[in-house]
Amino acid sequence: MDLVFPHTFVPWFRSVAPYIHAYRGKTFVVAMAGEGIAAGRLNAFVQDVAILHAMGIKLVLVHGFRPQVSEQLRAKGHPEHFSHGLRITDAVALDCAQEAAGQLRFEIEAAFSQGLPNTPMANATVRVVSGNFLTARPVGIVDGVNVLHSGIVRRVDAAAIRRAIDIGAIVLLSPFGFSPTGEAFNLTMEDVATSTAIALQADKLMFLTEVPGVREDQHDAESAIDTELALADARRLLAALPDPAQPTDTAFYLRHCIKACEGGVERSHILPFNADGALLTEVYTHDGIGTMVVDEKLESLREATSDDIGGILQLIEPFERDGTLVKRDRTEIERDIDHYTVIEHDGVIFGCAALYPYPEAHTGEMAALTVSNSVQGQGDGERILKRVEQRARAAGLTSIFVLTTRTMHWFIKRGFAQVDADWLPEARKRKYNWDRRSLVLVKKLA
Repeated sequence: MDLVFPHTFVPWFRSVAPYIHAYRGKTFVVAMAGEGIAAGRLNAFVQDVAILHAMGIKLVLVHGFRPQVSEQLRAKGHPEHFSHGLRITDAVALDCAQEAAGQLRFEIEAAFSQGLPNTPMANATVRVVSGNFLTARPVGIVDGVNVLHSGIVRRVDAAAIRRAIDIGAIVLLSPFGFSPTGEAFNLTMEDVATSTAIALQADKLMFLTEVPGVREDQHDAESAIDTELALADARRLLAALPDPAQPTDTAFYLRHCIKACEGGVERSHILPFNADGALLTEVYTHDGIGTMVVDEKLESLREATSDDIGGILQLIEPFERDGTLVKRDRTEIERDIDHYTVIEHDGVIFGCAALYPYPEAHTGEMAALTVSNSVQGQGDGERILKRVEQRARAAGLTSIFVLTTRTMHWFIKRGFAQVDADWLPEARKRKYNWDRRSLVLVKKLA
């Protein structure tokens, strides 16, 4: 093994642990566009799903089959027609859809049955359950166009699906539903996935699609992807977009993400299937990939509580070990927890700082300012600093100061000026470690 490997793998694996703990026992509905399967992404997708399953996540999979149905129709020399983004499913198209669904279900179940040594599926025992979990009804006539055997979800048998995933199986749904009279309807993958996620009150709905996500600037095809959209912002964006006609239109998946969140699903995601490991990246990293629609911002800047003590200790420990911070034991942090401000994302503490006031000198010390290495450079340190300044002003302080041995330039760029250690308030001066020779930096508060 490469001698460097443990030095990169071990810290990375430890950083993933909070997400493993957070999502164990949660329910995800994952929808894979048929275009992704046609592009040869099925095996990698199944391997990543198997890892999620091994980590204790309860999974419902929904596959799409748009290109597969189109291919079947071309093979039979039968034209395909669409209206309002829906396939007009005549008798021939319905037969093609049934053939495509059967073939895809066979391929997916076969992929989950792999177990060759030295592959990600080695020693994996994944049971896949399919069935008539969906009741459907016809779409009917839309603006004068009869879409025939195309339907929409009427009811999801959530109790039956829940029983299957609770015993450790993965439920696989095809975009097909049946009426109480036994009539079959061609459904859309997006409708099936969204309806199922709402019926299960899933923790996540994830679409693996041909688009990278929602771009920050809708008029610039090269603009950055907006990684997190508050539900209110997503609604405003959707209202400004034209009705979607193609899966590559921004509103196509966005409308389903919004519907899911409005229906009680905590988070819905648009992920690119052409990014290797998109599922794992989204679930097990801080910033994720693609676009997430959420009912509220996941990142919060707030005052700490006793529940945050463990997270603060875990955050500052590496910086104490390398000498960047002075060692603080658990008892000290428990005693002073009211002085701390933290920044968290998805329940994980990624930054903190403490403010110790010296009211007799009208100043306060900002201590233990820390931002996790995994998110440094994203402005979190400056956000914490501003929050500490607000707390200091509210306490009637006219300045704050820091003691540092390594980050002097960061503070100077943000308005701090170096002073002699004799400037310190008497109470703080008595605790000053002259051996450490920390620099004293002061910032006047307006």
